[in-house]
Amino acid sequence: MELTDRQKAAIRISFITVAEKPTSMAAMFYARLFELDPSLRLLFKSDLVEQGQKLMQILAVMVRSLDDLESLTAAIEALGRRHLKYGVKMEHYETVGNALIWTLEKQLGGQFTPEVRDAWEAVYAFLASAATAQTYAGFLLL
Repeated sequence: MELTDRQKAAIRISFITVAEKPTSMAAMFYARLFELDPSLRLLFKSDLVEQGQKLMQILAVMVRSLDDLESLTAAIEALGRRHLKYGVKMEHYETVGNALIWTLEKQLGGQFTPEVRDAWEAVYAFLASAATAQTYAGFLLL
C-alpha cells in the first residue's frame, strides 16, 4: 500500500496531538468500541489501561512506519492470528475501525479534516486487510 506524502503528513501531525493524551485516547476508544458492540467487552481479559497502552504503542509503530508499511505485514499478520485465538471475528475489524475513526474525530476536533479522516481510513484499511487476509483465509479453509 502506498500513501501519498500528504496522507502521511496528515497522520503524523494528527498523531502528535492524540499521543499527548494517550490515556484519554485509549479510554475513549474502548468506551466507543463497547458502545458499538457490547459483546466485544468479553474478549478483553486484561486490564483496559494496559490494553490502551498497547493500542497506543501499535499506533505509534504504524506512524513511524508510514514510509514502509509493507515492512509491518508479518507482524500485523501475527497479530491477526493472535486475535483469532481470542475470538475476534472478521466483522469486528469494521467495528474497531469505526471506533478508531470516531475517537480520532473527538480527540482532534477541528483538526480532523476530511483529508485527515481519509488518511486514517486508508491506513486502517491496510492494517485490517493485513491482519485478516492470511489469517481468515486460512481459517475458512479448515
